[in-house]
Amino acid sequence: MQKLLVKNLTVNSVTLLISIYFSLVLNLPFLQKTYADLAKLDNFNWAYLFSLPLFLTCIFVLFFSLLPKQYIYKIVVSLFIILSATFCYAIKCYGIIFDYGMVENMLETSTSEAFTYLNPSAIFYVVLLTLLPLFFLSKMSKQKQSFKISIMERIKLITAALVIIFIIAASLYSSYASVNRNNRELAKYIVPFPTLVSSYKYVKQNYFYEPSVFETLDAEPKLAAFNNEDKNVIVMIVGETARAKNFSLNGYEKATNEYTAKLNIQSFKNMYSCGTATAVSVPCMFSLLTKPEFNKQLAASQQNLLDIAKLADVDVLWIDNNEGCKGVCKRVQTIDIDKDKTNPLCDGDYCFDEILLPQLEQKLTNLTHQTTLIVLHLMGSHGPTYYRRYPDKFATFLPDCQQSDIQNCSSEQLVNTYDNTIHYSDYVIAEVVKTLDKLVKITESTENNRINADMLYVSDHGESLGEHGLYLHGFPYSIAPSEQTHIPMLFWSNNHTNKIKGHCAQANSQKTFSHDNIFHTMLGLLNIESTSYQAEMDIFNLCVS
Repeated sequence: MQKLLVKNLTVNSVTLLISIYFSLVLNLPFLQKTYADLAKLDNFNWAYLFSLPLFLTCIFVLFFSLLPKQYIYKIVVSLFIILSATFCYAIKCYGIIFDYGMVENMLETSTSEAFTYLNPSAIFYVVLLTLLPLFFLSKMSKQKQSFKISIMERIKLITAALVIIFIIAASLYSSYASVNRNNRELAKYIVPFPTLVSSYKYVKQNYFYEPSVFETLDAEPKLAAFNNEDKNVIVMIVGETARAKNFSLNGYEKATNEYTAKLNIQSFKNMYSCGTATAVSVPCMFSLLTKPEFNKQLAASQQNLLDIAKLADVDVLWIDNNEGCKGVCKRVQTIDIDKDKTNPLCDGDYCFDEILLPQLEQKLTNLTHQTTLIVLHLMGSHGPTYYRRYPDKFATFLPDCQQSDIQNCSSEQLVNTYDNTIHYSDYVIAEVVKTLDKLVKITESTENNRINADMLYVSDHGESLGEHGLYLHGFPYSIAPSEQTHIPMLFWSNNHTNKIKGHCAQANSQKTFSHDNIFHTMLGLLNIESTSYQAEMDIFNLCVS
């Protein structure tokens, strides 16, 4: 083996060595996952398990053998090695699956967010995984062969790979077909082909498609008539990566809701997200489309909640402290928080969510419409750098995890850090409620028109914190754990025109709802009459006979 490593290698030798490496090392998480899942079955074919690495190796041999000239071969294979090493690290350490949804998250993320995943552990792991295959590649002989000899050599290797694949397929077809049919998600762990296919689909669907004609769901929505001149303010807070499991209002043992627990706030304990990532959940919750029928392109080509509210003469404002509204707010007034580090609440990349409060107060001092909708998009509990989501004075639960390679923290440290983010978000939510309540009481004590206020907080998705070896979010919804789909929703009201809401919230707080209900519930809170409104989907209309 030592002699083999120091002398020049033929293209076929490099192809074979790298294919074996891809199969046994870079796809080790896939093999481990497959073996673990199948070993739980009462009956499984050991021959299938032993043949799988060989089958994978032959697939890689076929792929690499089809690459043209040496310099193209080296470029393509080098990129494959680096990408696959990165995917292997993410799958092994976080349990991430690189399906279409994860590719969508990766390509739509900001530079600052992407760099939060960069840490010494990740760099060391990826570099270590790339050293040997890149070494093989560097030892490829530079001596040119005739075109005929080169083609013949490749044909021999391709033929050998095809023969082995044929033998495996002929003798173990039933086993391969059965595993593929009953364990479809396993294939998504293979590095890197499923990711490449998903990337192709993403690019095709987002950059090479005919724009749809924008659909108007309701051309004439209107505000319900009032007998008085009261003004109505609804603040919708879109949370980030908050999971219901860690809310003390839902029974969690730590006092993560210390601030809202002192207020008249109702928690909905069985709320579920439309997706497991912001790129899906945020557009979905503002869309008329339900989870089973949701499609980003379709949702983007029709009116959403904010569009209908604006058309009904609601003053709509979106204030963003996250990585954007995913297209939801592009037709309404938007304020993107400046993350300049000269602000004590910002570090140049991110700002603590308290920075939203002055913007809210400024808007509330200048209410120009009968009804105003303000959406606050929190940074919330966005990982993996949870420790950057709260000021030092809110480090309540200790010891915490002051690093981004969260898999190397203890479970206690990781959960404490995440709980600190929930605790800090709770503080921000409570400050929003106090600001609204103060505004309502001021108008009650004057001769001015009264102001009615509602606040609805709902998270976009949840988060895994090491349960079952999984971290972060973005898993395929069909296999995502409840930690990523079971989300919190909080409601507060000081709206004198609809006192039943408080009783209704309490009566329905144990029922199961989802992002599908948000569109109709918000139209109800805004008192908008629209043909797109479905009363049976309005959470607060359910207790009205």
